[in-house]
Amino acid sequence: MAQRDVKNRIGSVQNIRKITRAMEMVSAARLRKAEERAASLRPYADALRKMTRQAAQAAGSGELQAQPVLQTHEQEQTVGLLLVTADRGLAGAFNSQILRAGLQRAAELEADGKSVRWYATGRRGLSSLTFRNYEVAASYTGFTDAPNATHAHEIAEELVGAFVDQQIDRVEIIFNHYVSPLVQEVSRQTLLPLSKAEVEVEGDPAADAAPEATAGPKALVEYEPDPAEILAQLVPEFVEVSLLRALLESAASEHGARMTAMRSASDNAGEVIDNLTLAMNRARQAEITQEIMEVVAGAEALN
Repeated sequence: MAQRDVKNRIGSVQNIRKITRAMEMVSAARLRKAEERAASLRPYADALRKMTRQAAQAAGSGELQAQPVLQTHEQEQTVGLLLVTADRGLAGAFNSQILRAGLQRAAELEADGKSVRWYATGRRGLSSLTFRNYEVAASYTGFTDAPNATHAHEIAEELVGAFVDQQIDRVEIIFNHYVSPLVQEVSRQTLLPLSKAEVEVEGDPAADAAPEATAGPKALVEYEPDPAEILAQLVPEFVEVSLLRALLESAASEHGARMTAMRSASDNAGEVIDNLTLAMNRARQAEITQEIMEVVAGAEALN
């Protein structure tokens, strides 16, 4: 390869490395924000759980069990699978492992005689499913790197409506659980029907406090409207919170995976540049050696 060609290739790789380094820095900044948003959701989820538990105690366990999102359908025929993917690629195996897990789960359900109804967040999941000729009941795109409560509400409204109307008998969500920037684990959880344990938690620290710590007059709570109506509003909120948590976990995983992938790409680009530089120096050295030999040969011919 000529020196000029090697120089051009080195320049191209250097430009690519600038891009990958910039993408790595952007992903690192977005990852910190995603981690903060995921952490900030926990206090709200804990408060919601406590409020729901108190309302359920006031309304009676029968009211809690009567909530539509807690009802198990007698004959489970159709299962909704929600794949949480990204709108963009360049994130390593982030999207492919979700699709692989979803297809594997669909095969298991179909082997049990159940049909699958597909849902997807992110353009990558939608395009992968449509490419394989799967019909997608609903898709949600344009927000996967920074989801919020509005997006969770939109998705939950669709899924709860289909579940209550018995179009689907169970909803499972498959997403990347964030462990660290280097590790994202595929997780699958049942979103609907909502488990009673999710809203009536055993071992509540407030309920299990020592008698001496809770001694004294207890606060009287007056509900307006009545506890049953409040409960009917709080329980569906649990679906949205569970969904939002999965979306935030997925967003953090996406940024972590992309940051790691871009760092690896930058490192690989550096190795390519080093190898090309070494090849160029060798070619230059060989060219200089050849010129010296030609000069020496010419001088000997004159003598």
